[in-house]
Amino acid sequence: MSQPVQPPNPSQPYGGQPADGNPYASEQQPAQPGNPYAGQQPGAPTGNPFAGQQPGQFAGGPFPPAPPAARNQVGLGVLAALGAAIVAAILYGVLAGSIEREVGYAAIGVGFLVGFAASKVGGANPAVLGASVVFSLVAVFFGQLIGMAMLVAEANGVGFSEVFFDRFGDLVNAWKELSDFMTYLFLLLGPVAAFGGARKAG
Repeated sequence: MSQPVQPPNPSQPYGGQPADGNPYASEQQPAQPGNPYAGQQPGAPTGNPFAGQQPGQFAGGPFPPAPPAARNQVGLGVLAALGAAIVAAILYGVLAGSIEREVGYAAIGVGFLVGFAASKVGGANPAVLGASVVFSLVAVFFGQLIGMAMLVAEANGVGFSEVFFDRFGDLVNAWKELSDFMTYLFLLLGPVAAFGGARKAG
């Protein structure tokens, strides 16, 4: 009669062979299912070169900051200088015509406004600085003409546009005849103040 076959004992590895009968039983262990990195110390290298890095970092350190936006927009700076010069010339002329005199602080304000606006928009560019200096000089000059045209129009009982636009040549000739040291000084104050305004904005 045959002997009954005993079921394999799960405590004995490799098909029921006794552990002492297997010379490799102490060396071979069945693989544990689950996490292949189980049992490792926290922070231990796992083969991932980016393990332990903070977000926003790379191997050489944190990401470099984004470069600042370029401010050297020459075209916009020149347009800003021109727009500021037109506005400043009108304000300067209305003020001079209203009080019937020129004010040095007003000429300085014209130049400062033109230089500041141009440099704020166009940046510290030599072309923008040059445009602000030239436009401030022109703004003070036209401001003086506007103030004079207001006085002439009031004295003769005519409209401002008739004096300023229709007889612009005669207005310029009258400005030349009536100009003195202070007139030219105010013309120079504008460009100097424009340079200061550009430096302030930069």
